[in-house]
Amino acid sequence: MRLFDWWPDSALTFARPWLLLLLLAIPLLAWLRGKRGPAAALTYSSTASLRAIGKRSAARAGKILRTLMLATLAMFVVALARPQLGKSLTQIEASGIDIMLVLDVSGSMLTKDFTIGGQEATRVDAIREVTRKFIEGRPNDRIGIIAFAGRPYVVSPMTLDHDWLLENLERVRIGLVEDGTAIGSAMAAAANRLNDKRSKSHVMVLLTDGENNAGKIPPNTAAEAVKALKIHFYAIGAGINGIAPAPIYTSRGPLTDALGNILYENQRVEFNETGLREVTKIADGKFFRATDTQSLEQIYSDIDKLEKSTVSVKKYQQYRDLFPICLASGCGLLLAQMVLSQTLWKKLP
Repeated sequence: MRLFDWWPDSALTFARPWLLLLLLAIPLLAWLRGKRGPAAALTYSSTASLRAIGKRSAARAGKILRTLMLATLAMFVVALARPQLGKSLTQIEASGIDIMLVLDVSGSMLTKDFTIGGQEATRVDAIREVTRKFIEGRPNDRIGIIAFAGRPYVVSPMTLDHDWLLENLERVRIGLVEDGTAIGSAMAAAANRLNDKRSKSHVMVLLTDGENNAGKIPPNTAAEAVKALKIHFYAIGAGINGIAPAPIYTSRGPLTDALGNILYENQRVEFNETGLREVTKIADGKFFRATDTQSLEQIYSDIDKLEKSTVSVKKYQQYRDLFPICLASGCGLLLAQMVLSQTLWKKLP
C-alpha cells in the first residue's frame, strides 16, 4: 500500500519516542564543530592576502556539507525512534430496533394546548418537535412514520437514513387526507410494516388525541394483531380536558380569514382515555397521558429508556512502519554528502 493511501485520517506516532531526545544533541554538535574548526594544513604569517580568494564558494560549500551531515544524523535518529503512521478503525455492531411512529393528524390536532419554546403551539407542531428529538436520539434503529386522519398513509418506511426521515417528518401536515380518526387502520398498517422476522425487536408508538371514528379495522382487532406479532406497543393520549384555543369548524373544514389563517376560539376539549386504555390493555402495552409539551417529552424519554438498542464497538489499530523510509532517506543524504565532498567540493590535503 502506498504511503499516500494512509495519509487521510492517519496519525504519526513513534514506537520509541524517547530516542527523539538525541535530536537535541545535533545542534550542540553543530555548535561545537563550528567552534573548534578543522586543524590548519599550512601555517602563514598572514592570511590577509588569501582571505578574498574563493571565500564565498568555500563557505557555501562547507555549510551545505555540514547541513547534509547533520540532516543525515537527524534522519538516523528519527529512524531509531521507529515512526509509524497509524490508522484507527472502528467497527460498530448494532442490534437495533424497528420502530413505527403512528401520528394522529386529524383536525383536532390543531388545538393550541401545547407550547414550543414558551410559545403557544398546536398539538401537531409540538408532536413533530418532540418526535424529531426522539429520532435523533436513536441513530442505530430503523424508524418509520405513519400518519393518519380519516385513513392512514406512509410518511416514511422504516429506514436508517434519519436525515431523510426527519425531512419527511417536517412535511407532516393536517389536511393531506380526509378528516377523521382511523386508529385501528393506522395500527394495522404499522403492524404490517413491523412484520419483519429479521429484526429482533419491534416497537409501535401510537400518538392520538381522539377516539376511533373512521377506518375499516376496529382498534381492538388491530390490538390483537399487535399482540400476536409480539410488537411492543406504547399509546400516548395527547391533549387536555378543559378550555383551550381550538379551530372553528364549518361543514367545509376550519374557518379561515382573508389571509388563509385558521380562526380560533376558546372551546372545551375532551379526551376519552377509556377506549385507548382498553386498546393498550389488549395489545399488552403501556399507556401514557400527555397534557403538555413537558409531559410529552418525558414520555418519549421513558420509551427511549425502555427500548434500548444493543451496540458493541470494536476498535482496531493499523500501523505502517516508516523506519525503512527514514533509514533510506538518511543513507541518501549521507551518500550525497560523501559524493559532493569527494568531487565538486573536495578539500585539498
